[in-house]
Amino acid sequence: MAQTGAVTESHAIPRPTVRPLTVDDFEASAALGIEAFGEIPEGVTRPTREGFPGAGRLWWGAFDGEGRLSARMLRREYDSWWHGRTLPTSGIAGVTVAAEARGGGLLRELFRAVLAASVERGDIVSTLYPTAPGIYRSAGYEVVAMLETVEVPTAELQQVRRPVGVRTRRATVADMPAVRALYDTWAAAQNGPLTRRGPSFLTTDDALVAAFTGVTLAVDDAGDPVGYCLWNRGRGYGAGAKIDVVDLIATTADGYQALWRLLGSFASVAPHVHVVTSGADVARLLLPTLGWRVVESRPYMLRLLDMPAAFAALPGPGFRAEVAFRVHQDSIAGTEGDYRLLLTDDGVACAPGNGGRDIATFTPGGLALLWSGAQTCANIRMAGLLQGGTPEDDAVLDAACAGRPLHVRDYF
Repeated sequence: MAQTGAVTESHAIPRPTVRPLTVDDFEASAALGIEAFGEIPEGVTRPTREGFPGAGRLWWGAFDGEGRLSARMLRREYDSWWHGRTLPTSGIAGVTVAAEARGGGLLRELFRAVLAASVERGDIVSTLYPTAPGIYRSAGYEVVAMLETVEVPTAELQQVRRPVGVRTRRATVADMPAVRALYDTWAAAQNGPLTRRGPSFLTTDDALVAAFTGVTLAVDDAGDPVGYCLWNRGRGYGAGAKIDVVDLIATTADGYQALWRLLGSFASVAPHVHVVTSGADVARLLLPTLGWRVVESRPYMLRLLDMPAAFAALPGPGFRAEVAFRVHQDSIAGTEGDYRLLLTDDGVACAPGNGGRDIATFTPGGLALLWSGAQTCANIRMAGLLQGGTPEDDAVLDAACAGRPLHVRDYF
């Protein structure tokens, strides 16, 4: 008879099989998605086998020893603006683990496979919108921005100063290249926005116009567009009615004022305007009141995949310096190690280094906060994501990565 508490046989859990999903996995993937996110609401287009995996999308799955799909993850193909350049971006979405398999390390296995494929594609950064940020911190991600929906009282928009030399008009299909150009001008000046180019954005000009109740342009006296607004009227009128604004972007103050006043014209039928925004939106600076209330907030997380390429995207800081840093605790994407930054007037070069014992040592999430400009070294230390180094190192690293506000506009 075995002694009490003795182990009589091994019950090691076999490693899951991780692979890209195919159309034959569609039903199992759809069922797993419903388990995690609920039934698809009425009126929302349901996925089909014919559209699976889809352009710019690659689903990965983890299968247990009996061949059952136990977890899945979607990698979406994007490019996003960082430090004045567009960088290939791996957008992670649709993360789902079967209830009975949670806590078993399946996400770690999926992330290893998916991020390895992302690096092979040439992705420099990876981003995602988490339902619970803590789950993804162990994979090297950290919150760097927030996608928000804010509510503004429509009546207060009537108090916005009347613009000089700018009027609004309804856009047509012929105006869509100008709308896209306005978005590009805005996005290029920020850190974080998607380019809205590539296979994950297949919207035609006709489809873009048809997707909204109105696409409104703000144009100057010469007829040149200086801003645009994508808006939906919503249901009914009275106390519960609102105008939903997906994009409110302008390149001049008068452009913003013209668009705010256009939205204020709905005051008699819709008491509130809901605007998708992020960060310290310039549009808010044109409001004469404090009527700006966040009604929904979605954190946006980032991690670096290719250190040399990510730091090469930084503009030259205007001075020459050299600084070493270390990345540790990254068993997912293999960025652990020592690096050396060489800063010049023309740019920043990053190469493997041998920094010694007491150099600035970041977690992957801490480095994401620094590189994105979301936090300074001092604040990253306070969060416990940076140790070692010197005040002089901190000053160089802060100067190299600072300079652009963080903004996002597209949820995926």
